[in-house]
Amino acid sequence: MLVNCVAYTHGQKLSDIPVEDISEFIKRPDCFVWVALKDPDAAELATIKDEFGLHELAVEDAQHGHQRPKLDEYGDSIFIVMRLIESAGTELRSGELLMFVGPRYVVTVRRDAEQGFGDVRRRSEQEPHLLTHGAGYVLYAMMDTVVDRYVPVLQGLTDEFEALETQIFSGQTTRTQVEQIYSLKQKLMVLDHAVVPLIEVAGKLHGGRTPMACVGLQDYFRDVSDHLIRLKQSIDNLRDMLTTAISVNLSLITLQETEFTKQLAAYAALVAVPTAVAGVYGMNFKHMPELDWIYGYPVAVLLMIVIDLYLVYRFRKANWL
Repeated sequence: MLVNCVAYTHGQKLSDIPVEDISEFIKRPDCFVWVALKDPDAAELATIKDEFGLHELAVEDAQHGHQRPKLDEYGDSIFIVMRLIESAGTELRSGELLMFVGPRYVVTVRRDAEQGFGDVRRRSEQEPHLLTHGAGYVLYAMMDTVVDRYVPVLQGLTDEFEALETQIFSGQTTRTQVEQIYSLKQKLMVLDHAVVPLIEVAGKLHGGRTPMACVGLQDYFRDVSDHLIRLKQSIDNLRDMLTTAISVNLSLITLQETEFTKQLAAYAALVAVPTAVAGVYGMNFKHMPELDWIYGYPVAVLLMIVIDLYLVYRFRKANWL
C-alpha cells in the first residue's frame, strides 16, 4: 500500500506526486522524492524499482522481509534494514523498516508494524533548514525515531522485572515466577537483536568512509550511535539482573522446601516419641516389671507429654516450628 509519495525542493514540500512521475522529479538537481510504503506486494515494489532504478537484490530483500538489521551499499545508494519493536499487551511484536536511500530519493517500506512515521514526515517538513540536506536527513530522522521507540519498550520490560522482583522477595516465590522471568528474558533478547546490529549500521554512517547521501550529517548519526550504545548497556544490565533473579528465585524455592522438610521432621519426631513409648508397653511380654504397677499408665502418658513438650520447645527455638 502506498502511504505517501512527495517531492521536496530546497527543504520545502513541492507537492504530492503520482508514482508514474517519480523518474521525472528525481532528474532535477534540487529535488528529492520521499515515498512511503506499507506491506507492499511484488507489483508495487516492481513499479518503485523501475521508477528509482533500485538494485534488484535490495528489492528482493524488501519483498521477502525477515532481514537482520544491516546496511548494504549499491553504488551511490544504500539499503538499510531496521527492526521495529512494538508492545502488544504482554508480548512484543517485531516488524521491519527497510529504506532505500539515494542522492535524490528515499523509499521506506514498513512491514508487520502498525505504528507509522507520519510524525517524522511532519517534523521534517517543519525543519526545512535540515531537510535541505535531502535524503540523508530523512534517513537520520527515521533512524532516530526507531531508536527512540525502543526506549519505552525497554522501560516496560524494566517495570515488568521490578514487579516480579517485588513478588520474589515478598514471600510469594513459586516456580511459575521462574517461567515468567525466562519469558521476560526472551522478550529482552528480541530487543537486543534489534539494537546490537543497528550499532554497526550507525557506525558506518558517521565513521570511516561515509555514504554519499549522508555526507555532512555525521554528527547526527553519531548521536544515534550514542543512544544505541546506551540502550545496549541498559539491556545488558537488565539481562544480568534477570539471570541473578532466576538464581535467587531458585534459591528461595529451595529454602522454602527445606523449611517445609524441617517442619515435617519436627512433627514426625513429636509423633515418634509417644509411638516408641507405647510400642514398648505394647509388646505383651509376661515378665515386664511395670505391667502390674498401679501408676504405670499415668506415668507413661506423662512421660510422653513431657518429652513432646521439650521437643516443641527445642524445635521452636531452632525455628523448625
